[in-house]
Amino acid sequence: MNKYKVIGVMSGTSLDGVDIAYVEFSEDNGQWKFELKDAITIPYDSYWKEEIAQVYDLSAYHYAWFNVQYGHFLGEMINDFMVERGIKPDLIASHGHTIFHQPENNFTAQIGDGASIAAICKTPVVSDFRTTDVALGGQGAPLVPIGDKLLFNDYDYCLNLGGIANISFDFDGQRIAGDICPVNMVLNLLANDLGLDYDENGENASKGTINPELLNKLNQLNFYSQPFPKSLGKEWVDENFTPIIYSSKISIENKLRTVCEHISFQINKIIGDSQPQKKMLITGGGALNKFLIELIKEKCSLEIVIPDEQIINFKEAIIFGLLGVLRFRGEINCLKSVTGAERDSVGGAIHLY
Repeated sequence: MNKYKVIGVMSGTSLDGVDIAYVEFSEDNGQWKFELKDAITIPYDSYWKEEIAQVYDLSAYHYAWFNVQYGHFLGEMINDFMVERGIKPDLIASHGHTIFHQPENNFTAQIGDGASIAAICKTPVVSDFRTTDVALGGQGAPLVPIGDKLLFNDYDYCLNLGGIANISFDFDGQRIAGDICPVNMVLNLLANDLGLDYDENGENASKGTINPELLNKLNQLNFYSQPFPKSLGKEWVDENFTPIIYSSKISIENKLRTVCEHISFQINKIIGDSQPQKKMLITGGGALNKFLIELIKEKCSLEIVIPDEQIINFKEAIIFGLLGVLRFRGEINCLKSVTGAERDSVGGAIHLY
């Protein structure tokens, strides 16, 4: 079988909502193609935003209980999508929502019980994509680069601006990737202080001015001097990044402007002096932030490509669909060159129905 109908499901660190993408994949002699047939983002309501935000402090009992409850929530959501669209996929690939990510302590955890999803949707499910790589000494992140290599190889760089920015590219015959810095996780937090869900088009950031002291403190964080592979989680942001921002007494607009400057600076550090003929694909919610994209374009010499909104919004869900297919086929879906693990691996737990 070299054709697969798959639903990929993704919940990002910025808690915008759940991305559900129905994709048809085909493979011919190792060459993969995809067609995004349908997709939807279902925003979290206030209840689920609050509940997920509190999971970090739950007891072991309540964490286990909530993992199943969230799995039922995802399962009902996916099943409704399937029924409404008249879809019967071969497979569902669910990333879940990352709660703990501490590869330095050899563990990572994504909630959203895969067995519950399989039972509700009456469809095989692949979930828990990261733990095998972490067990092998890897970062467990980012996982998207193998999808970049197989599905988006027309681009020299693939940059995702989600809750956290990550990038992947080929170097000396290997795929290299890593997290760069926080993006929407922090920008949305600051926008919340203005009574907004997010800073549309970077409008408020564009009204602010750069604060050199804050910018310098952010750029001096130890994470930025570490080599790839490396990854970030909410814990690191909460402990290292947001305290610096909130210790500053400047206006929220100036904080937004300074953080945007920081993001574009850190991205350019990774890109370096790339030749103008090279191309970089930018996806994720941050690709819709016109002001941030302008800053990135000012600093980077290569050609920047912003795809249509379907790819911007659903690229990660599409790729997790592919990761599920690769897991089902028993093929490598996580690269040691990206994560730093001792070997490439086939990650994900399969829940048959």
